[in-house]
Amino acid sequence: MTLETSIEYLKGIGPDRAKLIKNVLGISTVEDFLHFYPTRYIDKNKVYQAGNLEESSVEIQLKGRISNVQEILTGKVKRLSAKFNDSTGSIDLVWFQYSKWLKEQIPVNREVFIFGKINAFNHQFSMPHPEIELDENKEKDNRLRPIYPSSEKLTKRGLTHKYFQTILRNICKEIPNLIQENFPEYLIQSQQFLSRQQTYLNIHFPENVEILEKANYRLKFEESFFFQLGFGLKRIHQKTKSFGNPFPIIGDQFKDFYENHIPFELTNAQKRVLKELRLDMRKPTQMNRLLQGDVGSGKTMVALLTMLMALDNGFQSCLMAPTEILAQQHYAGIKELLENTNINIRILTGSTRIAQRRIIHEELENGELSILVGTHAILEDKVKFKNLGLAIIDEQHRFGVAQRAKLWAKNNIPPHILVMTATPIPRTLAMSFYSDLDVSVIDEMPVGRKPIITAHRREKDRAYVYNFCKEEIQKGRQVYFVYPLIDESETLDYKNLVEGLEHVMQSFPDYNTTMLHGKMKPAEKDAAMNYFASGNAEIMVATTVIEVGVNVPNASVMVIESAERFGLSQLHQLRGRVGRGAEQSYCILMTSDKMTTESRTRIKTMTETNDGFKISEVDMQLRGPGDILGTQQSGVIDFKKLDLVHDSDIIKNTKALVDKILEADVNLSKPENSTIRSYYLQQYKGKNKWSKIS
Repeated sequence: MTLETSIEYLKGIGPDRAKLIKNVLGISTVEDFLHFYPTRYIDKNKVYQAGNLEESSVEIQLKGRISNVQEILTGKVKRLSAKFNDSTGSIDLVWFQYSKWLKEQIPVNREVFIFGKINAFNHQFSMPHPEIELDENKEKDNRLRPIYPSSEKLTKRGLTHKYFQTILRNICKEIPNLIQENFPEYLIQSQQFLSRQQTYLNIHFPENVEILEKANYRLKFEESFFFQLGFGLKRIHQKTKSFGNPFPIIGDQFKDFYENHIPFELTNAQKRVLKELRLDMRKPTQMNRLLQGDVGSGKTMVALLTMLMALDNGFQSCLMAPTEILAQQHYAGIKELLENTNINIRILTGSTRIAQRRIIHEELENGELSILVGTHAILEDKVKFKNLGLAIIDEQHRFGVAQRAKLWAKNNIPPHILVMTATPIPRTLAMSFYSDLDVSVIDEMPVGRKPIITAHRREKDRAYVYNFCKEEIQKGRQVYFVYPLIDESETLDYKNLVEGLEHVMQSFPDYNTTMLHGKMKPAEKDAAMNYFASGNAEIMVATTVIEVGVNVPNASVMVIESAERFGLSQLHQLRGRVGRGAEQSYCILMTSDKMTTESRTRIKTMTETNDGFKISEVDMQLRGPGDILGTQQSGVIDFKKLDLVHDSDIIKNTKALVDKILEADVNLSKPENSTIRSYYLQQYKGKNKWSKIS
């Protein structure tokens, strides 16, 4: 028997059962079965007494005798019942669906152990469908009993958890021949690990709860360690193999803008991130860096200064955004900042006119155009740069891998890559799924920016909320009303955008109101946005299309209708549309009185903190890491034991350990790391282009 042995050759399986197990559970080899972990464990060493039972709906074991086995007919439904007695009392046993020979198989008036979940009704306990084992046949094994996941389809064919116990017990006898150690002795000693063989034996048939916990910890640590090792080697590979154009110069464009045109003092966090970017781009290797910064933290300014570094070194830059509104926002902001310079900047989107496109294409190819802002239109084959040196991608999770790869190919030597996100990523995810990128964080807001005050209000408070909005408008401010839907919804209590617009206009008859939603044409969106941004409209009624890319510093109030319908990350992004000026801003979360526990947690979190990183941690606990990462990466999560939400300490420890090992031994060539090296090559060879350790 080897790890690759097909399960059809295992005792008790055969071709037909192997096919069924593979279809239902995805198990096809012995190794798959070793990773088929129990969902829970039962302690069959403890024996309860029938006369001293207190709780129902718990699984227990009793020792005694069975009597009074009889079939009972109620209407057309037949059931089998019996009495179980020990020295302290009795309980009822019952079978609702049973084979015709079960009655003859029940050992009557013999010492037996029964096991199952007990129910209570009118102070009488019963046990439906108990497991029965003769005292003389009971295994003299003190280990905990594993319960394996099954399904109705498997159970009907006799493939119960007891069946899987038998299969795994036979496999575990071969563990000394199957499982090789993959950690060096120094790591086993420092972490006080069980051996790998003991780990697998005790994850399936634990000696006790304490050893089970040790086995669980080792498996989680192992999964995280080799996952981090793969990303660590990938990062090293990129840095050594990915040539990049070095930017050694900080020249006149950067210095002139920094000294004469920045309208505010940079925060210490912005200065720190600029230094990290500068150090990266001085090297002749491609930069791959993730820039995280909360809403309003000043990422665009950092992006612009980085593009000026490229310009000083003779290279062009592009900034790609996922939506036209966000691209327009970036373009308008950067163009305004560069107003008193001679730097050429243009925008390219799906709605850019042909004549304008021709100018852009020509200026890109002859080098006159220094900075191009745009959407996925930048990726078109006809868009050619003379010398692209820096590509900045905003909200990169909205772009597919193939789309990003097209950007890399815009120059013979790949451009430096800066990925920006205003959606803070939980630290455990950043350390895991973005560990092939270097990470910079802007964790400080600009000086003078006042924290947004967030309040939770219900329908009964609506008149108060409207009066508050009117007071803000009278101060010269503007207000957003955000609704979750545009069309009629299946649930009547959803707020509808069109109805909402009518209601707002009736409630605020003295003020101008405009509407913005995703189904509008680009020109219509621009007109509505400009109408609001110019101050001609005091109120904007919108959907979540304003989640990113809308910057109206004069807007000081956001009212989010049916806030319980929004995700936590989305609520945080929407809130970031206010608080962009010097005045105090407010976010009001309107909800119904009836909310789920999860909805209450989201609303409570929003009212308690403005910290996007804290919010992201709560969001991951509520939604799980798959949703946070999005469809592009949800398939990457294939851990059997490791939990990204609850095992953050293990992730942090393994990342630090992997970094330390690779820093001292980049090729894992030292004798003390040979165990790690050989296991990694054996497991991952051919699975990715970084698996080869040079």
